[in-house]
Amino acid sequence: METLYLGCLALGVIFAVVSVIVGDLISSALHGIFDVVSFHFISPAVLAGGITVFGGAGILLTRYSSLENGPILALSLLSAAFMAVVMYLGVVKPMDKSEMSSGFSMSELPGRIGEVTVPVPAQGYGEIMVKFGASNSLHTAASFDHLLLPAGIKVVVVEVKEGVAVVSEFEKRKGEDA
Repeated sequence: METLYLGCLALGVIFAVVSVIVGDLISSALHGIFDVVSFHFISPAVLAGGITVFGGAGILLTRYSSLENGPILALSLLSAAFMAVVMYLGVVKPMDKSEMSSGFSMSELPGRIGEVTVPVPAQGYGEIMVKFGASNSLHTAASFDHLLLPAGIKVVVVEVKEGVAVVSEFEKRKGEDA
């Protein structure tokens, strides 16, 4: 049994070292391999971590306890399962949620609320800032209603024409007729 534990430990350590060195290649090679299994928590990192803990716990319990092979196997499996769950909940799941792209498509602009950063003249171009997720993006803007839009007011993007956000004032300013 000690050979099995040592093999699992060595396999896990080798996988960890290789994944640090060529992690992107392994990631692209293994991408989708576990999609056949319907359990989302089975990922290469969790699986390799569980195998490594199984081997390490097995070796430690074999060498430093007076337990028989059956209880050692059971405790090693429990340790591996526990650490796999901890790794999934503490590392893999939070990292899946943390992936965020600041990329966007111009087709996502219509309907978004922005703020004028450079005044938009009645005829001509200014600039607006629109928030996308955690980042802000600046866009060239033109007035939909052909009205002067001063800096600092809220606008809504009506449409995008040839890469230019065509905007209208979001709320009428005080003192203007409706």
